Amino acid sequence: MKLTTYQISEAFDFGTYARGKKYFLNSEVISYTIISQGPQKVHLISKVSGNYKSSYSQNIIVSNHTNNMFQGTCSCPVRYNCKHVVAACFQYQYDEAHKTRDVVADWLSELVKSAPMAANADTRIDDEFFLIYRLFNTYGDDLSIYKAKTLKNGNLSKGVRHRLDNVSYSLDRYMYNNDREAIELLVSMKDYRYNFSIKGKAGYLFMRQILNTKRSYYKDSVTPLTFVEEKLPLQFEWQKIDNTCSKLKMIMPTDNFCIVATKPILVINFENHQVSELDSSINIEVLEKIIAAPVIPNKKINTVYQQLASNFQSLTLATPKDYKITTIKEQPTPLLHIYQGESESESDSKTTYLLNLEFSYANRVISYLPVSPVNSYFDESGKTDVVRDSGTEEAAMAKLTEFGFVIQEFNGTSYLAIPSDSDTQLALQQWNEFLNTHVATLKELGWQIEFNDNFKLSFNQTSEIEVESEEDNDWFSLSFNIKFGNKSYPLAPLVSSILSEFDTVDDLPEKLLVECEHSQFVELKTQDIKPVLNTLFELFDRQETDSSLKISAFDAHMIDDIENVVSWKGSKDILKLSKKLKDFAGIKNVKPPKCLKLELRDYQQHGLNWLNFLYEFKFSGILADDMGLGKTAQTLAHLSRLKQLGKLKKPAIIIVPTSLIANWKNEVKKFTPNLSIITLYGTDRFEHFDQTNKYDLILTTYTLVGNDIEEHSKRKHSYIILDEAQKIKNPRTKMAKTISSLKSEHRLALTGTPIENHLGELWSIFNFLMPGFLHSQKLFNDFYRKPIEKEYDTQMQAQLNKRIKPFILRRTKADVLTELPAKTEIIKLTQFDVKQSKLYETIRISMQKKVRDAVAEKGLNKSHIHILDALLKLRQVCCDPSILKLKEAQKVKESAKLQLFLDLIDELLQEGRKILVFSQFTTMLAILEREIIKRKVSYVKLTGSSTKRDKIIEKFTNGEADIFLISLKAGGVGLNLVEADTVIHYDPWWNPAVENQATDRAHRIGQNKAVFVYKLIVENTIEQKIIELQKKKKALQDGIYDQGGKLEDKKFSGNELIELLKN
Repeated sequence: MKLTTYQISEAFDFGTYARGKKYFLNSEVISYTIISQGPQKVHLISKVSGNYKSSYSQNIIVSNHTNNMFQGTCSCPVRYNCKHVVAACFQYQYDEAHKTRDVVADWLSELVKSAPMAANADTRIDDEFFLIYRLFNTYGDDLSIYKAKTLKNGNLSKGVRHRLDNVSYSLDRYMYNNDREAIELLVSMKDYRYNFSIKGKAGYLFMRQILNTKRSYYKDSVTPLTFVEEKLPLQFEWQKIDNTCSKLKMIMPTDNFCIVATKPILVINFENHQVSELDSSINIEVLEKIIAAPVIPNKKINTVYQQLASNFQSLTLATPKDYKITTIKEQPTPLLHIYQGESESESDSKTTYLLNLEFSYANRVISYLPVSPVNSYFDESGKTDVVRDSGTEEAAMAKLTEFGFVIQEFNGTSYLAIPSDSDTQLALQQWNEFLNTHVATLKELGWQIEFNDNFKLSFNQTSEIEVESEEDNDWFSLSFNIKFGNKSYPLAPLVSSILSEFDTVDDLPEKLLVECEHSQFVELKTQDIKPVLNTLFELFDRQETDSSLKISAFDAHMIDDIENVVSWKGSKDILKLSKKLKDFAGIKNVKPPKCLKLELRDYQQHGLNWLNFLYEFKFSGILADDMGLGKTAQTLAHLSRLKQLGKLKKPAIIIVPTSLIANWKNEVKKFTPNLSIITLYGTDRFEHFDQTNKYDLILTTYTLVGNDIEEHSKRKHSYIILDEAQKIKNPRTKMAKTISSLKSEHRLALTGTPIENHLGELWSIFNFLMPGFLHSQKLFNDFYRKPIEKEYDTQMQAQLNKRIKPFILRRTKADVLTELPAKTEIIKLTQFDVKQSKLYETIRISMQKKVRDAVAEKGLNKSHIHILDALLKLRQVCCDPSILKLKEAQKVKESAKLQLFLDLIDELLQEGRKILVFSQFTTMLAILEREIIKRKVSYVKLTGSSTKRDKIIEKFTNGEADIFLISLKAGGVGLNLVEADTVIHYDPWWNPAVENQATDRAHRIGQNKAVFVYKLIVENTIEQKIIELQKKKKALQDGIYDQGGKLEDKKFSGNELIELLKN
């Protein structure tokens, strides 16, 4: 089959093509063998050097009958149609086209043929003189270059000979295009002055180039040399000298010729001035020695013939008259040798199971590879030609191919094997079927099959799997073992490598073949042990090889299905725990403490039951109820009950935002007066540390616990309770690490938003609660976060939900407060006028360029500060141009949103509404305050710099103010403002959970009026894109809470930040 450079370039991407071609040109192709070949199809195997291994093996089929012309597998990491496949294809093309000719020569030849006029285009500066090339010595390999011209009589002038070492400079004015290409090859060589020795691949290319000029000559001839495409066969005959001896003579069309030591070899015919290529792979050194052979006595002719014919297959040599030739032509018997080999490569030491296919022709045994029409054998009695039966041989090979075997190289030799690089289990299944079924079939067909003594591969059935369980404090050790005969083998390390090849248990084959001993496999039916495999998939670190799995009590719910498929030995406590965990929704009801000054609602009672469940089983969890559903009250009820039962023997430390200290103190006093509490806050707090053991509760803040870590680390607490636990959503912060280092018997996280932006925040909270529960951060990202957030993987979403279900309790207002008045969200849209629109667009274009430049220079990850600055400026323009610190912005006095806000509050105040107004920007709140004062409306304002916070709140709750201006950071959590019936979000925030928290200041228990929530948005700006991003984040949050968020809405990436800058 003819293969062209164009076909190769079209089949592979540019990078693979270029790297593969470079490998070929650098002689990285070690070897290849043609398995079969025809006009439309070729099958070959090859070996190519690799970067990190000694070599890689390829199996390549090139066919004009398939959509994908090139089908090449490789043992390198890329596996398919890689650079090594390209290199092998080039080597095949190279050898088929001209045996040893460089692929560049093909390209040059095709180029010259397609544009003969362009090649000889007259680009000379001097239009009188031109260059000619003359070959001189006997072998035609010495070259000289002359400057010549055409004489008036039409003849060629003798010309002036020039030095070769500066010809590119001294003769440039006399050169045609094709001269320059030839000279470029010349100057790349070394060691020449006046003469140039033409040899090797470079010499071949140079010869082809000067022949193309039609100005190359042999010695003083005036007839130019021409190249003939038809190759000359390499043939020798015995030339009789006398009756006693003969001499080897090279057969040529004429005796007047010479050879050129190029690669491939060229022959110059002096009679017709034609240059031809020698059709042989023999090299010039060997050919010269054969030509120089001495006169051979007749009695030694047979010996010489035998040596030459057996060692140089491409040499056509006349058979001596008295040399005996025997021909064997019969149907062969297939011989199959089965054995196993150990790789000689230090970097790839593994056992490989192999076949060697041979055929018996009379007394001659011939290996299937290499394929040839005739195999010749020489000895003193003569020559034996075995004519191979290609039909029988190919049918035998096809049978083995049907069984899954392909030709591969192993330790430098070609064998038949079942590929196992991509799917080891499939390869083993095929070997199992071959040994137990197909071997018998082949014997029935008359094949002779021999097993080598070193072949140990076997497959057996197993009787059962047993589990041994041991308990140690809060940990359980489970050993899964395969019972085979009288022996027992640990299952976990045996199947770990198998499981690593598949994404889920459902992807596993129907049967697993597990290697208990070297080359000894046991067959397991996947369906029969599916619960065991599910458990191993979830619990087993695939890089571990220990015989047992250490699991914590929080993993118990993952093994609830395995008891019925294994033989269980040892403690069954983990099975009991598993059942309780599986059915945790039905845990026992507990009585509230007698001293609780609060009547618990039904869902709060369930929360108390759940907290008791976690306590009894030494678990930790997240109480993730909506804002306003009483997470604080449920927690205090639980702690009060523990004290009543005498179980609160050490103080519980409660860590809260500073803004919630007063709220916690008030609720302890109001609901659980039996709990004593000490607040570690203020400069005098160090005076009280020694007294903390006398109290039930220790109240402190996130900021202070880090400052006081040395004191806290001295003590072990009954509980560590985090309110607004999303404060530790970044596990790399010092705060998260400090809090996680505290010692306690139990831990509890309170937060209505365990996920604000991504699943990594959920991992951080659980890493505090139960380290290792969601694995390492890297494994969690790879196993859960990336598939769920980037690939919409509903199966992994369901698996994560199942894992966290017992340890996270979330109820929404809609779920439990049917009596709570409705909450209506209204998006109020407005548009810029001309000046504000022009300002926005100017800033957007300017910032977009800055961001692109920053990303181009630093990359996306290191450009966040530029991105956030750009987004900030655009958001500020939407709010009010005056809060943007730019001269151009200060000139714009119009503010579309401010006018929308003022019109809205005028209308709402006329209806008697009590209004909460939230904004990210305190400067914006100051502008709103100024406008409200102009309207003589009563108001209060709360920001991070406000003092007397309680009095500000009390003024609104007592009805002394109609509008409450609140910065989102200072008042988004911890406030109970059910007196309000209207919430205005002046500017949208990225995270819907943060906005919902702010809204819940009014829409919470105690609210008896319908609540209206207004979001003020400027059309066709970044604010509308923020609303879209909110929807995606809400879908992610709902998905983890099992609220049916559409998974396709969850995908968003870092690049979205840049997209927000676009129209």
